[in-house]
Amino acid sequence: MQALILCGGRGTRAWPHTEQLPKPMLPIGGRPILHHVMEIYARQGVRDFVLAAGYLQGVIATYAEQLPADWKVDVVDTGDESGTGERVQRCLDRMDRQFFATYGDGVGDIDLAALHRRHLDHGGGATVTVVPLPSQYGTLVVDAADRVDLFTEKPILTDHLINAGFFVFDSELLGSCPGDSLERDMLPALGRLGELFVYRHHGFWRSMDTHKDVVELDRLASQKEAPWLTTLDSPANESSSPAPRGSSDRT
Repeated sequence: MQALILCGGRGTRAWPHTEQLPKPMLPIGGRPILHHVMEIYARQGVRDFVLAAGYLQGVIATYAEQLPADWKVDVVDTGDESGTGERVQRCLDRMDRQFFATYGDGVGDIDLAALHRRHLDHGGGATVTVVPLPSQYGTLVVDAADRVDLFTEKPILTDHLINAGFFVFDSELLGSCPGDSLERDMLPALGRLGELFVYRHHGFWRSMDTHKDVVELDRLASQKEAPWLTTLDSPANESSSPAPRGSSDRT
């Protein structure tokens, strides 16, 4: 299968670090976070990449020339000002009937084989990986007299699910749901059609949204084995059913 990686946004929340580097090229552990995202796929046998670039796309194209020789990498200039949905649409003619997709600024120990099986099992045309919402604030439970019964510092809100990226899409279906934004236009449209299902991920996941995230991801990437790679060594297409290859400040 192929993997489409959205890596063309301006990364305005990471400014001024993104003044001369696209957000996916910001280094963690001595390598761009984009390389870490691609390694998540490569470790599981997916080495056919389409990079939907835009802002400072030449930086990404130059770096792509340094990637491992057994990785097939196609860098597509999808425009500086395009939204995530438009970037996807501009790459569909390069994608096979079914493909993985994700953002260029989020990492996780996603079991791609399990994600793909989930997509095949539900029969819809789109699958999105979800994780519980990590609260950035402490939460309180109070009684009728407003007395605090429980205080929890930065809990994981298990009843609220968020988009962690790491999708599987059917190309033909996406072509019938155009939109400038993947998150505001295309995914809601797929939901209304009854075609969008979730894959629940319970392991590690983190996105690079703030300077604090950059610092923490850099610390984690500097370990002997980054937590988004520790369990990844099985083929992503080891399904019993054959299948073809295949807002937002997100990229």
